[in-house]
Amino acid sequence: MKGVRRFKDRLKKDLRDPEFRRAFDEEEVCVSLAIQIAKIRQKKNITQQELARRLQTTQQNISRLENIDNRSCSLKTLIKVAHALDKRLKVELV
Repeated sequence: MKGVRRFKDRLKKDLRDPEFRRAFDEEEVCVSLAIQIAKIRQKKNITQQELARRLQTTQQNISRLENIDNRSCSLKTLIKVAHALDKRLKVELV
């Protein structure tokens, strides 16, 4: 667990840098959304193909939404995804 501790200490130090913090926060939002969409969809036993049908799009577009490297997702799309998964979208500035 020493490696984990060193990583956490290093991250804590790096997060003091405003430029690093901004980049880290952007990454965290995109990664978190992609993971949440995939987890909710899987928990509801919905395939990417089925979610695509509900959103009137392609399975490839759903795959892109669930890709943690994706950086192009509009608020409008997220609202549609939330409705298709019987969820609400909550956006906060903290």
